[in-house]
Amino acid sequence: MIALPPGSASQLRCCHASGCRSAGGEAVLQALREATRDTGGALTVKGVGCLRLCGRGPLVAWDGPGGTALFGDLRPAQAADLVRLASPADHGERRRDGQGSQTDEQTARGSGQIVPSTDQATGSAAPGGAEAQPEAALAALASQRLDLEQPFFALQRPLVLEHCGLIDPDSLDEALERGAYSQLQRCLRELSPEQVRAEIRRSGLRGRGGAGYPTGLKWDTVALQPEGPRFVVCNADEGDPGAFMNRSVLEGDPHRLLEGIAIAAYAVGAERGYVYVRAEYPLAIARMRRALAQARQRGLFGGAPGPASFQFDLEVRVGAGAYVCGEETALLASIQGRRGCPRPRPPFPAQAGLWDAPTLINNVETLATVPVILRMGGEAYAAIGTPTSPGTKVFALSGAVRHTGLVEVPLGTTLRTIVETIGGGALKQPGVPGGGALKAVQTGGPSGGCIPADHLDTPVDYESLRALGAMMGSGGMVVVDAGTPMPLLARHFMAFSVSESCGKCVPCRAGTVQLAALLDRFVERRAGPADLQRLEQLCAMVRDTSLCGLGQAAPSPVLSTLRWFRDEYASGMAGP
Repeated sequence: MIALPPGSASQLRCCHASGCRSAGGEAVLQALREATRDTGGALTVKGVGCLRLCGRGPLVAWDGPGGTALFGDLRPAQAADLVRLASPADHGERRRDGQGSQTDEQTARGSGQIVPSTDQATGSAAPGGAEAQPEAALAALASQRLDLEQPFFALQRPLVLEHCGLIDPDSLDEALERGAYSQLQRCLRELSPEQVRAEIRRSGLRGRGGAGYPTGLKWDTVALQPEGPRFVVCNADEGDPGAFMNRSVLEGDPHRLLEGIAIAAYAVGAERGYVYVRAEYPLAIARMRRALAQARQRGLFGGAPGPASFQFDLEVRVGAGAYVCGEETALLASIQGRRGCPRPRPPFPAQAGLWDAPTLINNVETLATVPVILRMGGEAYAAIGTPTSPGTKVFALSGAVRHTGLVEVPLGTTLRTIVETIGGGALKQPGVPGGGALKAVQTGGPSGGCIPADHLDTPVDYESLRALGAMMGSGGMVVVDAGTPMPLLARHFMAFSVSESCGKCVPCRAGTVQLAALLDRFVERRAGPADLQRLEQLCAMVRDTSLCGLGQAAPSPVLSTLRWFRDEYASGMAGP
């Protein structure tokens, strides 16, 4: 999944995305650079984007003569040992020390654990059969080696994330070597805007921001508006608790996103675009701005080579962190310097968006998929996933699950495969009643719902999740164990909606506050039967009368937990 082919030059790839940086990854990267100064260039070190298994960070991948080895939970003090292990001059000096057993390894593999690979189990911590030295430091490294054949890695199909973790996100040259901007140049040389849009329609791509609206139809709507200015906006205002999919693309492969935005602009006839990023993503903002400056310097933006009619430039705008600005009309208001509040629709942004001009709005993952579709062909992309939900989807797997991190799989993959096979199942938490037993999966963030464990065989697609009272959202997937009371979980998400409501409409501004107060009564076991009826009635009112998606979806966690875990609300009643 994140491995280079055998025979590649020996190098160490250290994750310096936000997840690993928060665990000390930047210090590990600096220590590795210090330790390789005396290798004469035989071993190189570079920082890369997300290496997926975030719960085991800091992560470092070693690409050696025979393949790739991945190490987790590394500390700066281990940098010299890892460099000594990976240095080409030492490969012939290793010997096996006989630790571990094949039987233990097979048992661990069968349980779905992330375990050392076969050569580690017999003492080797190097790809291609290089044998580990018996010193304690190298033995410790062997115990930290992760098996790339385990389901967490092996069952993924990276398309959007195909270069994240492989390239230095600050290097335009590395991005170009892997094909960045090649599809943009092909569009400008060979394809008309209508032909580009037709390929996107054939792919069946649906918006990855949550609603699942057909991308090709949205592009056509913008392109076919009366002549005049048009804009393209990338919605990178990722604010769902437990969601970090878009951030990983921004931090790990910014040129892929820039290419997708430029292709979209060409397809709809836009001359200007914006990437709207929340201020809580400082690393993503810095890398996007650096990538944009590099692209401008090479003439890829602000006058890219191609038809004289295509002149496009882009700007990174930083939002103040309001969750409601993920709603498209609120986002547009914020870009224009106004308070980020939604407005009624129609007209839709595709008809009248920024400065009343037709505006195409797609999220990060949607736009980052565009170069892949053009490279593969729309029909080939549509063959992945399901007929109504084609392609792959990136999920941020977190919560009470053994293996947390980024997962990209074809749509239609079951929840059970994602949570139990790839994620390793529920995490055992010492001292937590019920810890280790999977209870539910919460999808779609504060706008989503909880799916009980007995529905884990549900395929993850737009229609199937909606039928269960949940939604895909942008891709957050939080695993809930049996020790978590569902009214408490619903109150957590409602408190988030209360704090993030812009206050423009009464149903959301006041209704979410009242819902939170009612949930308090259930959590504190002082609710009565009348409170249960009020809770359901108020959920319906807020859902049906709120102005924008924030208020309309705020009751979803409550309604889904009422549907599947009603007995827990009943147990929170004090009496009549």
